[in-house]
Amino acid sequence: MQIPLLTAYEKTNIGERQTLPDKYLGLSDQEMDERIASARGKLGRRLVILGHHYQRDEVIKFADYTGDSFKLARHVSQHPDAEFIVFCGVHFMAESADVLSAPHQQVILPDLAAGCSMADMAAPDQLEMCWTDLGQMGILHGGTGPGENDRGVVPVTYINSAASIKAFCGERGGVVCTSSNAAATLKWAWERGERILFLPDQHLGRNTAYKLGVPLDQMVVWDPNEIWGGLEPDAVSTARMLLWKGHCSVHARFTVRQIEMMRAQHPGIRVIVHPEVPWEVVQAADDSGSTEYIINRVKESPAGSVWAVGTEIHLVNRLAQQVAPDRTVLSLDQFGCLCSTMFRVSPNHLLWVLEGLLEGEVHNRIVVPDEQKHWTRVALDRMLSIHD
Repeated sequence: MQIPLLTAYEKTNIGERQTLPDKYLGLSDQEMDERIASARGKLGRRLVILGHHYQRDEVIKFADYTGDSFKLARHVSQHPDAEFIVFCGVHFMAESADVLSAPHQQVILPDLAAGCSMADMAAPDQLEMCWTDLGQMGILHGGTGPGENDRGVVPVTYINSAASIKAFCGERGGVVCTSSNAAATLKWAWERGERILFLPDQHLGRNTAYKLGVPLDQMVVWDPNEIWGGLEPDAVSTARMLLWKGHCSVHARFTVRQIEMMRAQHPGIRVIVHPEVPWEVVQAADDSGSTEYIINRVKESPAGSVWAVGTEIHLVNRLAQQVAPDRTVLSLDQFGCLCSTMFRVSPNHLLWVLEGLLEGEVHNRIVVPDEQKHWTRVALDRMLSIHD
């Protein structure tokens, strides 16, 4: 993928997204770097910048902490003195940071257009209807209201979801998970219920459950756009996993054919993928795991190792640079898989929000409504308490 070409195009069209003052358009890379570094230095301990692995290099280099969603969530509470948490990621991540932060802290997302298509695949009204349908099917042993699910179904939502979805799960005995702790979370949930409603990413749910020994015929896909999820009650009652029909638009692009071609071109290559890819891709790969797992696995491999990595291109490129020349890292997709919403967080937007803080202005503050915050916090705290 020609990321430099895409970046050059963005520089001339950045004003078409969230409106920026003219003085933040047309700046050279050097000027932005100098001004971001200056603002960051002046804010000092009042500021913490978090950067997700999928962020572009020219943004993530200013992060105090980098990591996946789980790792970054743990860092939020480690800086009680910070007034501002700037999250270089996407909207649902900033929401989680707001929920986990102290009352005096303000969470900022540099570009409000940085959303997540997967998170958008699970709407609160769809989940409410799903829960009602499960009650009508007799799958919920108790009622369908908050606290009335008597171990029939435990809702588990991937962290890639809106705060409203997390709150729903928290209020009904459920929990949030990330790709790092998905297996431990499913074990936790099965200790508390017969089956799991997993949303919004069907692939992560399927791949994790299968790795834990659950056969595919004990998993069904719930389509929120169909009556009763498009399923018969008997199919639901015998399933251990109810998988929401959602996916990551980046990781769904990886295919078995790509793995076959990579092996043909590079005999002996090792293939590692993120568990958001389809099931058959995980089966064709040599290994799978969260972004943190992928990074550690590659870095700890013997010198001379050659890897094909199936995840977002910025992480792949950065990992390739970090392990070279002792190890070789290639993208499983020759065209590279870019998370376009992560890419929306530009140096221009980061500079704008930081200089705004110096001027006493808070741009793009993310605030989770009070009526959602409590149960979202409950679900996130349960996530953080679960250990392998």
